[in-house]
Amino acid sequence: MARIDIDFGPVTRITVDAIGQPGQRVFYVQGSTRDDTITLIIEKIQIQTLALGLEQFLDDLKKDHHDLGDTPAEYVEPEMHITPPVDPLFRVGELALGYDPERDLMVLMANEVVMEGQNPEEAGVVRFWATRAQMRAMTHFGVAVANMGRQICPQCGQPMDPAGHFCPKKNGHKH
Repeated sequence: MARIDIDFGPVTRITVDAIGQPGQRVFYVQGSTRDDTITLIIEKIQIQTLALGLEQFLDDLKKDHHDLGDTPAEYVEPEMHITPPVDPLFRVGELALGYDPERDLMVLMANEVVMEGQNPEEAGVVRFWATRAQMRAMTHFGVAVANMGRQICPQCGQPMDPAGHFCPKKNGHKH
């Protein structure tokens, strides 16, 4: 299989979203241009970590590039949901952020997860080029999506399964 290496963008839209019921959701990152869409599978924790990393990265950019204005996190929720067809190219293993000051574009680099026995040199990579505002909106929406999951048990701090929750703190007892 040929190695996937795609520079994608600048995108007209970039988002993260989930499909499925809480506890069984699959998370995606999706970027679109006028002509094409690329969708990748991502983990919930990667969305949360990306949001934290992006905020720090944008703060550092402002320190290094004093002429950059504020980056709003405004978005219209219906426009942030992924669009069909949802045919993921690969599952993301690592994410990285970068910035091109000449184009004033950020890059979200998504590296394919490396399976056991797979040569790391054969893993795919997609680079989504987007504005700072698009990236911030994507991560803010992503955190909102990630937080729409299962309720947390006040006793043990673990996510509660809607079908029933076995709480280790209660040793299986209801009261």
